[in-house]
Amino acid sequence: MLDDSERKIHRILHNYSVGRRRFPSMHELMIKTGRAERDITQTLINLEDKLFIIWDDKRRVESIKLLQGMEQLPKSEPIKPNGNLDYWTNY
Repeated sequence: MLDDSERKIHRILHNYSVGRRRFPSMHELMIKTGRAERDITQTLINLEDKLFIIWDDKRRVESIKLLQGMEQLPKSEPIKPNGNLDYWTNY
């Protein structure tokens, strides 16, 4: 499970790769997240440890490769109606 900063940076990386066909620079990540470079670097290392990204060249954020497009969330049980709600929705 990703914490808030990891999820935010992962979402930014995903959106940039889809919308702009590139990854953001460190400066762009600093602007988008409001965090310092060392915090972003640590978060990217955490994402790499959790196998969400591959980051071979640690000097360049643009060298990141996404392994998972979205966080894998556990599936929830469907909500079962109580009482006579199904009568009004199905008939």
